[in-house]
Amino acid sequence: MLELLNYQFFINALIATILTSFSCGIIGSYIVAKRLVFISGGIAHSCLAGIGFGLLVGINPLFSVMIYALLISFLLNYFPDKINIREDSFIGILWAFGMALGVFFVSLKTGYSQDLMTYLFGNILIISRFELLTMLILDIVIILFFVFFYNEILYISYDEQYARIQKLPVNLIKLLLFLLCTFTIVINLRVVGNFLIIALLTIPQATANIFTNNFKRIILLSILFCFLSCFLGLYLSYLFEIPSGASIIFSAFLYFLICFIIQKIILIFSK
Repeated sequence: MLELLNYQFFINALIATILTSFSCGIIGSYIVAKRLVFISGGIAHSCLAGIGFGLLVGINPLFSVMIYALLISFLLNYFPDKINIREDSFIGILWAFGMALGVFFVSLKTGYSQDLMTYLFGNILIISRFELLTMLILDIVIILFFVFFYNEILYISYDEQYARIQKLPVNLIKLLLFLLCTFTIVINLRVVGNFLIIALLTIPQATANIFTNNFKRIILLSILFCFLSCFLGLYLSYLFEIPSGASIIFSAFLYFLICFIIQKIILIFSK
């Protein structure tokens, strides 16, 4: 595998594993703690509409997905209360509509599209320098935001009512976190794809939660397991010539399974 370090595309992929680990590890910890997995899944899958539109009109799908995802985020934040509809029902509607609209756009584009497959299923080996730059900027923003507002985020994640009693800007912080979640999903689409990105935001966090309930430690362990999953997935992709997105998620699940079994064994022998 060391000979691959002579190739720029592989070096880019290694850098992407590090950058993805920070954004998905940190934001995923908030998503799991706040139980926003279904909402995040709705955003991720409905983004198929943005991907399809970008490919249809010939623009970078990253831009069209970003605009569409921000629109979805706005609708999820404000519309359920305005139109008196349950949030989970509204998410389901946007989820289904986004995917249907995406299929419609894709069907209008003639011929096979390799770009479509990379956005759907991921291909970390074709990460560009521009995408690495956007991932780096996202990481810096997320890290700074969590450093400066860690206590507020902690209260909102586990006891929102207490945060409101303390007169913290709950709505503003939740909105900013929601936007960061949206950016994380969109910018990391190339790594594991539209269909699997939500797994990278939940499986490493679930693995971390096996060892601790401390929010700060969950974040740090999530970053670690996210990196290990991406790195092992990258290696398995090279070794067996399989899609990198699927191999990364398989690796994440493998780590979770191993840690879960080890925990159960320790509990059995500790009795």
